[in-house]
Amino acid sequence: MTGPWTLPTQAALSGGAYAIRTDYRDILELLRWLGGQADPALDQAERWYVAMGLFYPEFDAMTQNVWPEATRFLAEFLAAGRREEPRPGPALMDWQQDAPLIAAGIGRAAGQDVRTLPYLHWWSFLALFDAIGEGNFATVVAIRDKLRRGRRLENWELDFYRTHRTLVELRPAATAEEQAEKQRLLAMLG
Repeated sequence: MTGPWTLPTQAALSGGAYAIRTDYRDILELLRWLGGQADPALDQAERWYVAMGLFYPEFDAMTQNVWPEATRFLAEFLAAGRREEPRPGPALMDWQQDAPLIAAGIGRAAGQDVRTLPYLHWWSFLALFDAIGEGNFATVVAIRDKLRRGRRLENWELDFYRTHRTLVELRPAATAEEQAEKQRLLAMLG
């Protein structure tokens, strides 16, 4: 990995340099696969295999002895080189479900809608994500955290929760059967 003031654009693995996909849209799609939302039927090893193929354009040419190092590099890249411990308990956010709220917060932090940019490095995207201050996304996450911990909501939070329940409650991931039914219906529609 590189230092904190540079943005990695390739992976140095076992003496070789490998291209990586670094645009935040590519990484969000990769996270969708890793999280099981893209195909719930895949097990964790299969999801990581797909993620590696999405992250490394030359993954097919990569020898298997490099895979463990490549997997560690990918995990560190996703965390922007940070060494943070995962928080215990259920997730407080979902990149897909919360996308409109996240985009609004990041747009406010960046001073423009980053979705219109042709390219934005994942680490720069995360820096903007970290800069999200007050707003609906912060409110939603704070309410989710209080609910998870069993803490009492303030009156205004309770009102917000009642009014925006679909924003606050995280939807469970689609099951393999639901995903198969969706694919069957899409196939019928052509």
